[in-house]
Amino acid sequence: MREYLDCAVLSTACCSQWVSDWLDAYKGGRLQLFPLETADSGSPDSIGVLAASSIRLKRYDACLLPITEHNLPWARTTLATAQGILHTPVLGLVRNLKAAALNDLCALGVADFIRDPPCPEELRVRIERLLADRRYHMASLISNTGISESARPYACQPPVAITQEALCATILDRSGHELEAFAVASASRCATSAESFRAAKSKVIERFERAYITAALGRHSGNIAMAARAAQKHRRAFWALMRKHGIDAAPFRCDSTPNRTIDR
Repeated sequence: MREYLDCAVLSTACCSQWVSDWLDAYKGGRLQLFPLETADSGSPDSIGVLAASSIRLKRYDACLLPITEHNLPWARTTLATAQGILHTPVLGLVRNLKAAALNDLCALGVADFIRDPPCPEELRVRIERLLADRRYHMASLISNTGISESARPYACQPPVAITQEALCATILDRSGHELEAFAVASASRCATSAESFRAAKSKVIERFERAYITAALGRHSGNIAMAARAAQKHRRAFWALMRKHGIDAAPFRCDSTPNRTIDR
């Protein structure tokens, strides 16, 4: 257990007053709190502030994000935009939020939350437990994959490509919150590029279709008729999607003898 922990505080204008009062009241403890900046939750430019701060946040053990009903939409969007980019665990300092909102925040990347008025010692313990969990997962990853810690210092949170791959492989088992968060993150990244709305939308839909068809074939061992029936699509329409994305059912079949007739 470390003697001191460093925690950054990323606040918004609507929370700045009560957060400042709390920071002023708590100083000199084992948990060192550092105000990062005050974002304007009403400005579109502030949506990417968490992702843009990812490099700066690496020097901190955690990032505290004050969230109320006033900046909840901003918090959801900025968390979705930072998925796969941020390596520092985010804790929500929540005020007057219901369980449904807390579930959304957790699905979007909040590692833990603490209610206002916060207890600094409770916050410190929560951060210590998060760090211990990350060290455990790091050790497990190194043990199972042989990847050295120096090669992947932030291996406890996989990069975007691995996250998308893992989601696509298990898309049929994902919850609505997880799929919504993935769609929001993809749309947010596209919105900051030069892509048109149509191009960005087509890219997300194409990725979903490919992942769904692949997962359905895998679940039904390459049987196109059964996969189409489970997807509630006509077999011809299902087959058309397979051809569109260049997906072959043969690799998903347990018995792939040369004389076997291909199910089309």
